[in-house]
Amino acid sequence: MTAVLDWMNSPAATLLGAPVSWIEVIGFITGAACVYGVARQRAWNWPVGIVNNIAFMVLFFGAGLYGETLLQAVFAAVAVYGWYNWVRGARDTDATGDLPIRDAGRAEALAGLGIVIAATVGIAMILTHGTDSQVPWPDAFVLAASLLATYGQAKKIFQHWYVWIAIDLVSIPLYFSRGLNLTAILYIGFTALCVYGLMDWKRTRTDAAPVAATAPEGVSA
Repeated sequence: MTAVLDWMNSPAATLLGAPVSWIEVIGFITGAACVYGVARQRAWNWPVGIVNNIAFMVLFFGAGLYGETLLQAVFAAVAVYGWYNWVRGARDTDATGDLPIRDAGRAEALAGLGIVIAATVGIAMILTHGTDSQVPWPDAFVLAASLLATYGQAKKIFQHWYVWIAIDLVSIPLYFSRGLNLTAILYIGFTALCVYGLMDWKRTRTDAAPVAATAPEGVSA
């Protein structure tokens, strides 16, 4: 196991003057594939995402991003639920075979915002006083907001894309500041994929609307 970890953390290349480890390369590939899978509403995004979570746990712990190390462990657990929910939802829906996309309710959105703010403050205090973290506030925000976004993704809530975009915009300078240049570039790509996913989900809803409008009385579209 030690030999494997040593290999994962060994340099694979150099990017912008900083070494890029093999585990960062693995995280780059699986992360890009996962977000593309979400954008295309493919259930295989979840197992790929679990591999990505494990890779990033190793990477972030080594970079001193403790909040995000914990986040990846939680992501892996939530991914199991999301995978099950998407597959079960597809079985329970009509011929489209997809778990339906929905909007967040007003109370749901306000509760999510309040939880992210409170969690960010609490986690930042823990990281500030309980660890040697040099970036407690952005680390805490990414952790708190990512949990909300992952919940929204598992439930196929349309607005979760906006949360991911906000997370990406905070993560990009954070990773550059920690010397994780390939991961920062990955998150630039994530931002573009999130915009693509948002537009694709919006198109899916627009295409489905006429079906719902023309469905026979008593028949659910």
